[in-house]
Amino acid sequence: MDVEIINFPKTKVAVVEHHGSPMLENNSIMKLVEWRKENKLPPSELHRSYGVHYNDPNIVSPSDYRVDLCVSVEHEIAENTYGVVAKTIPALRCAKVRHLGSRENMTTARDLYKEWLPKSGETLTDFPIFFHYVNVGPQIKESDMITDVYLPIL
Repeated sequence: MDVEIINFPKTKVAVVEHHGSPMLENNSIMKLVEWRKENKLPPSELHRSYGVHYNDPNIVSPSDYRVDLCVSVEHEIAENTYGVVAKTIPALRCAKVRHLGSRENMTTARDLYKEWLPKSGETLTDFPIFFHYVNVGPQIKESDMITDVYLPIL
């Protein structure tokens, strides 16, 4: 695993908060996709796609699963019918790993926690692990997916 220590910049994001079964997460993703379309925010360097994962769906009950589905923005978030709200990913020191391939059952995050962290001498912060989905959209094949995994550390 090729781990890089980086300083992630404070990033303003528009968020759909998903609470509940991971099996229903796609419904929340589609709300964010529709909001993005309505607001003309296609995936790009200016409008990055993130997922802030508050817990592991393999460990918690489906009713306790929680993830913030995000897009980076510069403008204020107007009240809307999609449930999109404004939040901020704070400036953080992070261990970063690039994952190539399918995002289904991605083990990179688990490997960071279980293999890299104990050997690193680093300490976790209270902000959860988050993912930057570098390339998104229906045209992206699973084998071509790129995801940067950020583990916030002190």
